[in-house]
Amino acid sequence: MNIGGALEGVKVLDLTRVLAGPYCTMILADLGADVIKVEAPGGSDETRFWGPPFQNGVSAYYLCANRNKRSITVNLKSEEGREIIRILAKEADVLIHNFKTGSMEKWQLDYDSLQKINSRLVYCSITGFGETGPYRYLPGYDFIIQGMSGLMSITGSEESGPMKIGVAMVDILTGLYSVISIEAALLERGRSGKGQKIDLSLMDTAVSSLANVASNYLISGKVPRRLGNDHPNIVPYSKFKALDGDIIIAVGNNQQFATLCEVMGLSEMAMDARFCTNVARMENKLELTRILEYQLQLKTVNEWIKLFSEKNIPCGPIHTIDQVFEHPQVLARDMVVQVEHPEAGMVKLVGSPVKLSRTNTKIERHPPMAGEHTWEILQEAGFSFEEITYFKENNII
Repeated sequence: MNIGGALEGVKVLDLTRVLAGPYCTMILADLGADVIKVEAPGGSDETRFWGPPFQNGVSAYYLCANRNKRSITVNLKSEEGREIIRILAKEADVLIHNFKTGSMEKWQLDYDSLQKINSRLVYCSITGFGETGPYRYLPGYDFIIQGMSGLMSITGSEESGPMKIGVAMVDILTGLYSVISIEAALLERGRSGKGQKIDLSLMDTAVSSLANVASNYLISGKVPRRLGNDHPNIVPYSKFKALDGDIIIAVGNNQQFATLCEVMGLSEMAMDARFCTNVARMENKLELTRILEYQLQLKTVNEWIKLFSEKNIPCGPIHTIDQVFEHPQVLARDMVVQVEHPEAGMVKLVGSPVKLSRTNTKIERHPPMAGEHTWEILQEAGFSFEEITYFKENNII
C-alpha cells in the first residue's frame, strides 16, 4: 500500500523567495503538501541567479531549498495577476509570503482581504522585523539581523572580533519556526474550523535563538563576551589541539571529567581542588586548558577519539564539508539524495532530516523551473485554454 506524506492534501501557496520562506515550504513539500511556488514571469526568486556554482546554468543555491514544488509565474503588478492569486487562495490551506510589511495590503492580498473569501486560510507572513513596532517597514537580511540580534557579538573570539555564523542560520531558523507555526495553526483549525494569521520575523527568531546566553544575561546582568569555541558555563567544553589537528571535547559533569583525566593519564587532576568541580574549572580554565593540550599532543585526533569513545566521553573531530558528505553515518541516513532536473541533469541535494515510520518524506519533484507548471495549475483552478492564452499574451503569467 502506497501511503502518502503526512501533509498530503494540504495545498500551500508560496509567495516567498531567497531562503527563510522557501526553506519552510520545502519542508512542507517534503512532508507531502502540494506547494505552488509563485514568482513573477521569468522567475523572480533572486537565488536563481546567485552563483557560482551553477550546474548547467542552474544555481546551486536555488536548488537547495525548492525541491518537491510546482511553479507558476504571475505578474502581481497587474490586477488580473492578483485576481489569479485570489482564486488560488480560495482553495488553499496555507498562504506564505515574505514581502515587506504593507505590500500585501497594497495589493489587497493581505490576511484580512483573503480570509473573507477563505475563512480556513492559514496565512503566514515572514518579514525582517515583524508587522508591529518601529522597525516594521525596514527590510531584513540574515547578515544584518545576526548583527542586530546580538548573535555576532557572541560569535568568534576576542581576537577575531564579531563573526557571522557560516550559513544564513537566522533564515533557516525562521523557516523552521514557520513550519512549526503553520502546522500548529492547521491542527487548531481542525478544532475551530478557522484559519489565522502568523506574523514571523527574523529578528524575533534570532533573539529567541540566544537561548541560554540570553538567560545568562537576563539573570546576571552581565553582558556576554565572545568565547570562540568555549562554553559560557562548562569546562572543559571546547576545541583542543591534538598531535595532528583539532578535537572537540565536551565534558558536561564531574564524573565525565574524572573519566577524561583517567584516560589521559592525569587521574590526579580529578582530585585537584582547582579542577574537581565545574565552578573550580571555570575559575582555572586557562591552566586546565594548558595541561590538557600538552597531554593531547601525544596522540592523533583519531587515537584520542577511539580512547574517549570507549569510555563514553563526548568528543568528535572537526570535519570539512567533503568529509561530511563522505561520512558513513551521513550516507546511511540518506542525507544525500539525487533528483533528475530537466536543465541541470542529475543533481545531488541534502536529504531531509525528518524520518517518519509510516509517512516518511519523499523527494518526488526537482526544484522547478520558473513557470514550469503554470498551465497545469491554472487549468486545475478552472481557467479555460482561452483565458490562459490571454494571460500569456498580455504578460500576466
